[in-house]
Amino acid sequence: MRLQDLYNQDEQVYCSIQFDPVNRWLQASWAGYVPTRDAERGAEAYLSSLRHFPSPCLLNDNSRLSGPWFSSTAWLEHIWAPVAAERGLRYVAHVTPPHLLASTADVAARRPFGQQFELQIFDDLAEAQQWLRSQQAGPGSAS
Repeated sequence: MRLQDLYNQDEQVYCSIQFDPVNRWLQASWAGYVPTRDAERGAEAYLSSLRHFPSPCLLNDNSRLSGPWFSSTAWLEHIWAPVAAERGLRYVAHVTPPHLLASTADVAARRPFGQQFELQIFDDLAEAQQWLRSQQAGPGSAS
């Protein structure tokens, strides 16, 4: 169920927030080049959606981005992540284009998101979905 689309200055959708009722998670899908301020707007839209559609899981799909990964990780860590965790976020599956996997994982590893929720980096959407399902199933489930 599509909740919100965000448009850039060229009137193209750069972020779409959906609630997946089958899997009971929110999904943020990003596309094109996303400047930092637009990325923050998308992250804030997710927080708003989380208030209305509570879910411990976020599927953050960056596989269609054409520019660098969101450069404001300090903002994510200190502003966004505490609010997301307070609203019940526990697991984030972050999907990145394959050519950015190593750099994205490196950036994520240097930020202590793990103190607030578990973050896993993927370059395959199906693997990310499977990981989120295993987290919902609870301890001892296959990953």
